[in-house]
Amino acid sequence: MAFRGWSTDALDFYEGLEADNSKTYWLANKAVYDEKVYAPMAALIEELEREFGDGKIFRPYRDVRFSADKSPYKTNIGAVLGEGYIQLDAQGLAAGSGTYMMARDQLARYREAVAADSTGRAVEAIIAKLARAKIGTEGRDKLARVPRGFAPDHPRAELLKYKGLIAWKRWPVEAWLGQPAAKGKIVQFLRAARPLNEWLEDNVGASTDER
Repeated sequence: MAFRGWSTDALDFYEGLEADNSKTYWLANKAVYDEKVYAPMAALIEELEREFGDGKIFRPYRDVRFSADKSPYKTNIGAVLGEGYIQLDAQGLAAGSGTYMMARDQLARYREAVAADSTGRAVEAIIAKLARAKIGTEGRDKLARVPRGFAPDHPRAELLKYKGLIAWKRWPVEAWLGQPAAKGKIVQFLRAARPLNEWLEDNVGASTDER
């Protein structure tokens, strides 16, 4: 199956799920999920894996064990693709790329790289270029103050507060979402985010913290 975009049936499915997050609704509309939501995502991932890496679609069920919200189903479909992330919900399409959650050792390396002149200015330039492409950058979480050991008035103080760093883009519902052109939006985003991922790989890397 070739990727042809998501029809309005997929958006309607999630609008309905937001209004009625129940097993009854899910079972009654499971065929719509399979054919109009999951199948296009699977086709998109298959077409992009060669360039961007292995993909995986997340399960539609929420982990409610430690949550006060016991709604059983996610109101979006999400998938990882190499260093990237793709999401569809009733509000439209979104994509992210980077390191969402840093382990303690990664966070230490990240802060040192941000603080240093050469590597810090490099990531600032990458973020500025992404901004010109109308792609935002953000952190998973953010400290209220600059972490201990760094000057409160550091020129990259805001970046030092982050506990992760990702590029993020959201597109509202438009006609192209139901067309193959939606693939082009994701490809453009993931290519634009490559320099950020390369900076993170070079300066942060994978965690070796066993704790």
